[in-house]
Amino acid sequence: MRHAYEYALLRVVPRIERGEAINAGVLVYCRALDFLGARVYLDPTRLAMLDADADAAAVARALDAVAAGCADRGTSAARHAGPAGDEDRGRRFRRLTAPRSTVVQAGPVHTGITADPAAALTHLLDTLVRSR
Repeated sequence: MRHAYEYALLRVVPRIERGEAINAGVLVYCRALDFLGARVYLDPTRLAMLDADADAAAVARALDAVAAGCADRGTSAARHAGPAGDEDRGRRFRRLTAPRSTVVQAGPVHTGITADPAAALTHLLDTLVRSR
């Protein structure tokens, strides 16, 4: 059986004033299957093309923090997310995709249909983030 899901790209905007971004991750939420997941991949070469002075290690930590916000309650990753790790998955997805002016930002929310949201997450990462 296939279910609707929502997803948003995680974008790195190293210089907010310029507005240039690279895709560096994906968030996927499927309410019907109570699934929330994130996968991140930072290409330091692409980051350096936008901002040669960008701190790739700091950006990677920020991406990892967003991914930790998707982790299941009780896991070590969720504990690193703080109190947000105790929210239900839908609320966490909405919080993580809320607009913000930071180096790591979520793009607009899109929808899809899948029987396996984890596989959809991997597919989206491969096609929208890792592709050139």
